[in-house]
Amino acid sequence: MQLDAVKSYLLQLQENICDELAAEDGGSEFIIDEWQRAEGGGGRTRVLAEGAVFEKAGVNFSHVMGASLPPSATASRPELAGRSFQAMGVSLVIHPRNPYVPTSHANVRLFVAEKPGEEPVWWFGGGYDLTPYYGNREDCVHWHQVAAAACEPFGTSVYPRYKKWCDDYFYLKHRGEPRGIGGLFYDDLSEGSFDNCFSFMRSIGDSFLQAYRPIVQRRKNQPWDEHERQFQLYRRGRYVEFNLVFDRGTLFGLQSDGRTEAILMSLPPLVRWEYNYQPEPGSPEAELTEYYLQARDWLQQAP
Repeated sequence: MQLDAVKSYLLQLQENICDELAAEDGGSEFIIDEWQRAEGGGGRTRVLAEGAVFEKAGVNFSHVMGASLPPSATASRPELAGRSFQAMGVSLVIHPRNPYVPTSHANVRLFVAEKPGEEPVWWFGGGYDLTPYYGNREDCVHWHQVAAAACEPFGTSVYPRYKKWCDDYFYLKHRGEPRGIGGLFYDDLSEGSFDNCFSFMRSIGDSFLQAYRPIVQRRKNQPWDEHERQFQLYRRGRYVEFNLVFDRGTLFGLQSDGRTEAILMSLPPLVRWEYNYQPEPGSPEAELTEYYLQARDWLQQAP
């Protein structure tokens, strides 16, 4: 395994993403928080707050280790219970100011579970997804076209499989609706060689800004009013609900005694809930759930 090469790539990925987001925001700066974990390892959290374009953008690198995997990591792999572990990755969440710019999330990560006298067990995971507040077909198609292109060198079945996994994973069961318009999600990836899986991680990580930045550029100057802002804050509540109730990364971080500030950096700075909210029929707010928040093949949708 090339753990040093993976770590070097992840640190550079964090740097590249922060540089491009800061440029898109007009030169705003990310604060940097270097932290250590008592049980082992640490990370580097970078956060841009109250920018012109991004109300909050957090890009986190972590490399942590521990004596045993937490329940969130062994729920689907009970044979790994009791093994020591290393986990490294980059995770990010971007909450734009303009309601017409979608929120976005991405992460790429590597886990290694070890036991004396046995070969290490390793796997990669990650992906990215898009959460619009006001839907736009051009943006949705572009997002999925880039995701499909990133998967294409690794086989024709990869994008459809990981697209469906994303649709299934980022789903609020208690609401009966998806969190957004999907993208890619994969986990437990150890098929073939380590090098091939690492190449796939790089393809996904490197394609994120190709997928997201053009959408930001198209929408960041679109006029909006207080009604649209309030709807954005209301829909952000769905994002919070998913991250605190279902997200495996959040659960892993909390159960492995991670840095709480870094784990919860994904939460938006402002959010609201409204009892039994119903959008006006035929409105753009109604269109979000009636059309955009439906599992569909975006590659076949004309902008």
